[in-house]
Amino acid sequence: MPFILGDSVDPERVLIVEDDDALRGALAHTLGTICRDIRTASTLAGAFREVAQAQPDIIILDLGLPDGDGTDLVNRLRTVTDVPVIVLSGRDSEEDKVALLDAGADDFITKPCGAAELLARVRGQLRRSAASHAARSWAHTNINGVEIDLVNQRVVRNGEQQRLTPTEWALLRALILQGGRPVSPKQLWDMVWAREFGDYSTHVRVHLTHLRRKIEPNPQVPSIIITEPGVGYRFNGPQ
Repeated sequence: MPFILGDSVDPERVLIVEDDDALRGALAHTLGTICRDIRTASTLAGAFREVAQAQPDIIILDLGLPDGDGTDLVNRLRTVTDVPVIVLSGRDSEEDKVALLDAGADDFITKPCGAAELLARVRGQLRRSAASHAARSWAHTNINGVEIDLVNQRVVRNGEQQRLTPTEWALLRALILQGGRPVSPKQLWDMVWAREFGDYSTHVRVHLTHLRRKIEPNPQVPSIIITEPGVGYRFNGPQ
């Protein structure tokens, strides 16, 4: 799994699928600055074998490979894994990009690509992947005896179902979907209220107080929605 610290996300294992030896080496050197375990493959068959054996955190994929097109690998991968795939290709037509994204690729970078952009794209995909995994696992969970079911909009505390307002549900959903990352009051304001003007700090604080009264085992000492001083609020999902 990726190593996550605040906004910094680094992979433990990367798979580079590229048949050009020089470019494969350059990519390995760049990604080696944030990852100790770099795996490489130059064919579709080798790439699929590495995915099965090494289980990489993210895949950097070229399209024109000796034994087929990289799109075929994306299609095969999506039947067995949701690992992020970034396509790095010289093709730049809109049709190619749409076809790859439809097949399940997560991002498309046109060659040549600078090192800083590549690392930023990798970290961005890993952040989204980590948040998505956490959100899916927390969509129906039990924390400190409180059952939270986002799909059916159901919260049960001490055996009693709690009635949340639409705004409270929106706040809870916004926090859970961040996968354990802190969210600032302004970000919550934008996600829940979508207003350009208003006292966002007061709105968020008041509604979070009401929400905590309904979902926290002890609202005076919150253990589900944590306040991060100077940052915002964080959903403290199961570890």
